[in-house]
Amino acid sequence: MYAIIATGGKQYKVAEGDIIKVEKLGVEAGETYTFDQVLAVNNDGLKVGADVANATVTASVLGNGKAKKVIVYKYKRKSGYHKKNGHRQQYTQVKIEKINA
Repeated sequence: MYAIIATGGKQYKVAEGDIIKVEKLGVEAGETYTFDQVLAVNNDGLKVGADVANATVTASVLGNGKAKKVIVYKYKRKSGYHKKNGHRQQYTQVKIEKINA
């Protein structure tokens, strides 16, 4: 059994017991979080649309963190323009506990 959820502008295919990193949710470690935007559920047949209108996915938050640094370097030739910038994306690591379909 798996579900496809949407969070943080991305879609994730999850099953019970999976550990995934999603965009920062603002929830502390040890708490539970419910994903209510479920796009599809496969449980002996795929259900989409109105069939999964009130389906939810419950997950427990393992922790928050920052991803590896990504260097953004802008350069224009002949004009002497150089600009270097770094970015570390924040994430929340969750473990999928239950798919309620």
